[in-house]
Amino acid sequence: MTAGELGKMPKIELHCHLDGSLGRAFLEKRLGREVSPQELSVPDDCASLAEYLEKFALPCSCLMDEEGLEGAGHDILKTMSAEQVCYAEIRFAPLLSVTAQMGTQQVLAALLRGLERGRRESGTEYNVIVCAMRHHTQEQNYEMIKAASRFLGSGVCAADLAGDEARYPMSGFMELFAKVRRLGMPFTIHAGECGNAANIEDALRAGAARIGHGIAMRGNPALQEKLARARTGVEMCPVSNLQTKAVESTAHYPLREFLDAGIAVSINTDNRTVSRTSLTGELVFIQKTYAVSDDEILQLMRNAVQTSFADADVKKRLQQKLAEFEKQPAAV
Repeated sequence: MTAGELGKMPKIELHCHLDGSLGRAFLEKRLGREVSPQELSVPDDCASLAEYLEKFALPCSCLMDEEGLEGAGHDILKTMSAEQVCYAEIRFAPLLSVTAQMGTQQVLAALLRGLERGRRESGTEYNVIVCAMRHHTQEQNYEMIKAASRFLGSGVCAADLAGDEARYPMSGFMELFAKVRRLGMPFTIHAGECGNAANIEDALRAGAARIGHGIAMRGNPALQEKLARARTGVEMCPVSNLQTKAVESTAHYPLREFLDAGIAVSINTDNRTVSRTSLTGELVFIQKTYAVSDDEILQLMRNAVQTSFADADVKKRLQQKLAEFEKQPAAV
C-alpha cells in the first residue's frame, strides 16, 4: 500500500499513552504560552529512555484539573480520527492526576467526558486502560484500579502496569494482579521492554491478556510459540522502541521474527507527540523497513481487533470496516 492508502485505511490502536500524545495547540492553550517542538518531542538522536521520559513533565502538568483532563480526551481523539483511527484504547495513569481536590473517580469521569465528546464529533470509538505505576505502592495501585473498575464497561476496559520495568520487575506485582483478576478487570502488562523475558513469563502467569512491547522474547522461540498458541496480543511500538534504545538498531527489532512466529502482533504509536509519530507513519515505516506485505498490514489490524478489550458489537463493526476497505481496488 502507498502512504496515502495506509492513511485512508481504518486503523485500530491499542497502545497509546494520553500524556505523551497531546497536541501542541492544546498544550499551548493550557499553558498560555508558545511551546517549542524541542520541549515536546525527542530528537532523531535520542540517547536513552531517561532522555525520552524528560518530555512528559510538561504534558502531565496540563492534566491536573477536570478542564485539562476533559480537553485532553477530546484532543487525542481529534488527532486519531484525522488519520482514520476508528477505535483506540488510550492509556492513562489516574494517580498522576489525583490531587487533594480530585480523586480517581473524578479524574476518570473528566477524561471520559472529553473522550465521549470526541467520539460524538469524530466517530472514533474508544476505551481507557488505567495504568498502575510500578513506583507506587501496591495499596495505592489497587485502590486506584478498584475505583476505576466502577467504570468497567462504561469507558474503562482494562488495567495495565507501567513504569521502570528494570527497577520494579513483574515478580513484585503478582499479588496485585491476582486481586485485579478477582475484581473482574482484564489487564495488559508492559513487559519485556527492558530486555528481561522473565517479566513476560510472569505477566502471562498473572493472567495478562496482552503484553506491551515484549521485545525481550527476541530469540526465544519457546516463549514466542507459547504466545502464538494462546493468541496473546503483543502491542509493538517500533518508533518509540528505537528512540528509547530498547533495541540497538532497526536490524535488532523483532517485528519480522514475531510475525513469522504467528504471534498476534499489533502496531501502535506509544506516544504520538513525544515520538513525533502517527499510526500511519508507523505502518509506512514497518512496510519499508521489514518488508511487511499489504496482507500482513491488514492482518496486524485484524490482530488488533481480535486482541482488543472492545465488546463484541464494537469488534464486529471494526471487522466490517476492515472488510469493506479490503474490497476496495486501492487496497489490493
